[in-house]
Amino acid sequence: MQPAIIVLSFNSEDTLGATLSKAREISNEIFVVDSFSKDGTVVLAESFGAKVVQHPFEHYGAQRNWAIDNLAITSHWQLHLDADEVMDDKLVDVIRKLPEDTTINGYFIARYVRFLGRVMRHGAMSPTWHLRLFRSGIGRCEERRYDQHFLLKGGDTAQLSGEMIDDIRMPLTEWTARHNRWADGEVAEMYAAEDGNRVEADKQGNPAQRKRYWRKRYNQLPLFVRPFALFFYRYFFRLGFLDGKEGFIFWTLQTFWFRFLVDAKIFEKRKASAQ
Repeated sequence: MQPAIIVLSFNSEDTLGATLSKAREISNEIFVVDSFSKDGTVVLAESFGAKVVQHPFEHYGAQRNWAIDNLAITSHWQLHLDADEVMDDKLVDVIRKLPEDTTINGYFIARYVRFLGRVMRHGAMSPTWHLRLFRSGIGRCEERRYDQHFLLKGGDTAQLSGEMIDDIRMPLTEWTARHNRWADGEVAEMYAAEDGNRVEADKQGNPAQRKRYWRKRYNQLPLFVRPFALFFYRYFFRLGFLDGKEGFIFWTLQTFWFRFLVDAKIFEKRKASAQ
């Protein structure tokens, strides 16, 4: 299989090269949808033979769907990546050997996070499974402001062996600033009217549906209690402490601080509405 590969980028010159290097082993049809980067992202992308298209960034779901609707994709399959997601050799080999003609319409890929130079291997987020490879014409991304997943119009899905690494190289100042914005998106999503273009929560469903089920269960817990419970679950019960000092920083910030910040913003919104 040689899918078209669509990569989202913004000021990504530190990570994009590794992403495109692996992408080139799978396909020559590579698109980089850039959001007017100020660094060398565009020149780097073009050096790998990618076609660069500029489009203003609203949120990930909107950007991915714009790419699906507007890029001149010729392949019968599409693989969607971020500029800091690098496929390992096993995943590259598996995708290359996939048949074009199959009853499967989409494939879930395991994603791990590399944080402060260390890959997180524990904590119940390692890996997370993302539907990123699917047949052209049947996949779209949720119009969510945070934690978006792709959906298919129909057909069976499967999980691939191999993995991609989300290689976070930005400084903590930028990382926390982005999570502050994502916290705003998470709060807005909680108050937004849901449409039909959403992953359905299903404890027995595919990986995205199961994740959405447990997220809904988490959201039913009391404010300010649930961040403590989630940190304890991931760091101790699911062995996040085995990820070393880097893991301690990651699980504290991503699990406790971020989720506490979301709760604080919800509390602030409720208090303002009551006045």
